[in-house]
Amino acid sequence: MDEVKQLVTDIKNKKLKPIYFLMGEESYYIDKISDFIENTILAEEERGFNQMVLYGRDVTVEDIVSNAKRYPMMAEYQVVIVKEAQDLSRTIEKLASYAENPQPTTILVVNYKYKKIDKRKSLYKTLKKRGIVYESKKLYENQVADWIRRVLSPKNYSISPKAAQMLVEFLGTDLSKINNELEKLQIILPKGTQISPEQIEDNIGISKDYNNFELRKAIGEKNRIKAYRIVNYFAENPKDNPMVVTVSLLFNFFSQLLHFHGLNDKSPRNVASALKINPYFVNEYIAAARHYPMRKVSAVVSTLRTFDVKSKGVGANAVPQGDLLKELLVKILS
Repeated sequence: MDEVKQLVTDIKNKKLKPIYFLMGEESYYIDKISDFIENTILAEEERGFNQMVLYGRDVTVEDIVSNAKRYPMMAEYQVVIVKEAQDLSRTIEKLASYAENPQPTTILVVNYKYKKIDKRKSLYKTLKKRGIVYESKKLYENQVADWIRRVLSPKNYSISPKAAQMLVEFLGTDLSKINNELEKLQIILPKGTQISPEQIEDNIGISKDYNNFELRKAIGEKNRIKAYRIVNYFAENPKDNPMVVTVSLLFNFFSQLLHFHGLNDKSPRNVASALKINPYFVNEYIAAARHYPMRKVSAVVSTLRTFDVKSKGVGANAVPQGDLLKELLVKILS
């Protein structure tokens, strides 16, 4: 995020490079940087003649170079944006010769999503010398809640830890999807609001009581009534609550619990750091550790591996996923 801020600041200050090659698994920042360049470098009246958007599936590298070598008309720069450039992955190395001697009055932006170019080859090395190569990396799940807070803070919003966790568990690590939901909330809620689980439930449709976060908590506390209630809800709504996701999240939880048992220093600060979790959730792990000694945690992890395979249809094709989930819960809580 800091790298993106610096990039945006440099563009605002007219510290421009002739090529911006934006690549990587996380599309959110690629789109943000590309859109910022598209809307910033040229004045609106200059864009008609001097800004063009190409798509990788429709052009060749030679087409891109030909357009990049044009001169601007009645403007200091022309901007050429190539979207979905990953469709040119087989021939993208041909861009290296242009990168060696780019047109100084052209700003070429290449959006190379979900992939990376080979850093050992000449294109990458040349781009590093002549332009900007930005790699947008996928965030780990435990980093997303903090990212949500950082995105909301400049806009004068905050979010409770539980509400942030609900978004992560429901939407995963797809920053674009999460940002879309956050933008909807910002339209509805006044500035200065701390976004709560109730507001997530009311406006996004994620249940604050029947979700994997609450199931994990109920299992950790050995609250059988609550856990069975949630699992029954999941069984009745399998499309919204796929078992493979539930098993994955529980596997992560018990794997972290195994790590917790191995810690010499179980102070809240060290636990949060070692397990890479928000300090808000440390007490859940402390409580779960009392109910699940290390040997039991190891057995649960093994059970979850077995049910992960079953949830994907191996050896349990005819068994409804809701029934599998209930069977899994019995084994965990026994």
